[in-house]
Amino acid sequence: MAVELRAATPADEDLLRRVYRSTREDELALTGWAEAEKDAFIRMQFDAQKRSYEEQCPNASFDVVVVGGVPAGRLYVDRREEGTHILDVALLPEFRGAGVGSELLRRLLNEGRPVSLYVERFNPALSWYRRLGFAVVADEGVYLRLEKPAQAS
Repeated sequence: MAVELRAATPADEDLLRRVYRSTREDELALTGWAEAEKDAFIRMQFDAQKRSYEEQCPNASFDVVVVGGVPAGRLYVDRREEGTHILDVALLPEFRGAGVGSELLRRLLNEGRPVSLYVERFNPALSWYRRLGFAVVADEGVYLRLEKPAQAS
């Protein structure tokens, strides 16, 4: 299974919105909203998140994850002076649990820099990050800041 990254372009907007929505489906299921309301909410939240990332992290890489030639998710990374910060990593459901996310994180960790990210306290991925060696370094309410020190490459 070949896992590649390519820079996201405006043509990827629908894909990236679909990836974002896939991470919010459990929440949306609780709303009782009509599909049009869900779509409007996702569009608003996605656009706000995109603007925030671009404004706060203008030098970040915003990549589409491609698995076997098929767009599968997104990886947004800000390489800062103090280390690599993962803004977001998300895969479409059909690509989860197949080692794609682990491969992406392994590549970042192999750059030999400290790696950090925020994760929601109740996100099931928290146990995955811990298995990969990340530790909680700050509790910020809803979010936990995780870090993994630089490892030799």
